[in-house]
Amino acid sequence: MPYINVTVAGKSDSALSTGIAQRVTELTKEHLQKDPTVTAVAITFVAPENWFVGGQSLASQNANSFWLDIKVTQGTNTKLQLAAYLEAIFKEMTRLLNSVHADSYILVHEVPASAWGFSGKTQEYRFIAGLLTPAR
Repeated sequence: MPYINVTVAGKSDSALSTGIAQRVTELTKEHLQKDPTVTAVAITFVAPENWFVGGQSLASQNANSFWLDIKVTQGTNTKLQLAAYLEAIFKEMTRLLNSVHADSYILVHEVPASAWGFSGKTQEYRFIAGLLTPAR
């Protein structure tokens, strides 16, 4: 049940947003084993003249960039899975955006199961409820 924010340098583009959301959801399932039916993705666009790297705007550098921020439940992924995910996301965003600035960032927040959830239930509650449900 990850929540993913993706910020992209450029003009708002619904086709690009759809492509990013689909691929990020697929890669999140593939590398982090997260259920795509409860994966939420929000995409925001920022004008390249308002995005700065090294004190210079992306517009002046004629560059693209992105920032991906994902929240997952703490302890549900290994370091190797997270590293493979970062590599896959960077590669795919580079493809989708026709190259990106090397200083494009991805941050995986590992949040305690007791501190977040959806539909009014924490991830910890869901885990415990699953243990208490009799096997059929």
